[in-house]
Amino acid sequence: MAATLRLEIVTPEARAYSDDVELVVLPAVEGEMGVYPQHIPLITQLKPGELVVTKGGKQIALAVGEGFVEVTGEKVSVLVDMALQESEIDEKAVEEAIARAEARLKEQHVGDEEAALVQAAIAKSLAQLHVKRRRRNI
Repeated sequence: MAATLRLEIVTPEARAYSDDVELVVLPAVEGEMGVYPQHIPLITQLKPGELVVTKGGKQIALAVGEGFVEVTGEKVSVLVDMALQESEIDEKAVEEAIARAEARLKEQHVGDEEAALVQAAIAKSLAQLHVKRRRRNI
């Protein structure tokens, strides 16, 4: 059996994923980062994007939002505001949410704080579309 590490993905709502895996690829703010067993310890920030898990030679992709990851040699702890597997993503609903958010940004009375929140929502929606469409084409 290949060496594994424990992956825990937690959102404010629930534990989204928990299992022993061979590899985790994360959307870190510094760029895409792969974590194998016995990785050096670190803590870094995550940006919205695709998190890919390799287990038993198969890949599972999740769309994740903003958050943090802590890596030890034996465990990867991911704390994010969103984590959805491809099967949980409704492509049409996400496209509609992006259209509404973009329309909101075009309104003249949108303040800086609200604009930042809307842009963050767009980034999470785009991450969902990326996972849904990429996995469909593989």
